[in-house]
Amino acid sequence: MADDSTPFWKTKTLENMTPKEWESLCDGCARCCLSKLEDEDTGDIATTSVACDLLDGEACRCTDYPNRSTRVPDCVTLTPHEVRTLVWLPPTCGYRLVAEGKDLYWWHPLLSGDPDTVHAAGVSVRGRISTYERNLRPEDYEWHIVDWPRQLPLKARRRPRNPKV
Repeated sequence: MADDSTPFWKTKTLENMTPKEWESLCDGCARCCLSKLEDEDTGDIATTSVACDLLDGEACRCTDYPNRSTRVPDCVTLTPHEVRTLVWLPPTCGYRLVAEGKDLYWWHPLLSGDPDTVHAAGVSVRGRISTYERNLRPEDYEWHIVDWPRQLPLKARRRPRNPKV
């Protein structure tokens, strides 16, 4: 049995989390806000450096989170089921890690206490967005395919000696 000091993500299933707990699992990396392309023949998913029009690329947050699904019809609202079935969630995603029974990384705001550690660790999309969807023709997305959203940056792997990051 867990004591009161055990973090909620280690004691609760995704389904049993409160809305506040659920939302706090988001580390603020915004990798999920990058456009993806699906190969019609193979089903393979490629991630691009093209950001959703509602993304604030500096803050790495949605500028209209409550209305995002209305304003961007293909915006995916994560649920426990979605987290367990979406193959394109990055390996650093707090939702994915908890669903897989893994712990959060040191830079996750729930552990660091600082929402900026996700940026300092090089995990977020800050400074890596090539353009926004509104600026691109559909046939040009393939020129923006990138691998980094599916990788763990080197400096994110180990907690730095300087706790201020």
